[in-house]
Amino acid sequence: MNISGDDLIKACSAIGAGLAVIAGIGPGIGQGIAAGHGASAVGRNPGAQGQIMSTMLLGQAVAETTGLYGLVIALLLLFVQPLVG
Repeated sequence: MNISGDDLIKACSAIGAGLAVIAGIGPGIGQGIAAGHGASAVGRNPGAQGQIMSTMLLGQAVAETTGLYGLVIALLLLFVQPLVG
């Protein structure tokens, strides 16, 4: 079996897209940890709920950008295929 040219580029693009989607694991773990710590902080100090929640949501939004960048790269590799001539 001899794979070369455009077929090789498409196969490598599919593998790269799969690896790029794995970037969503880190933000998922980080957001879960942040939500857990935010809930425990509200449990300790219910009066500061508004400030804790806003800070937690801002941090989760920043963490989510990594997963979104991975998704964008995966979609580019699968559908745009910039390396295929």
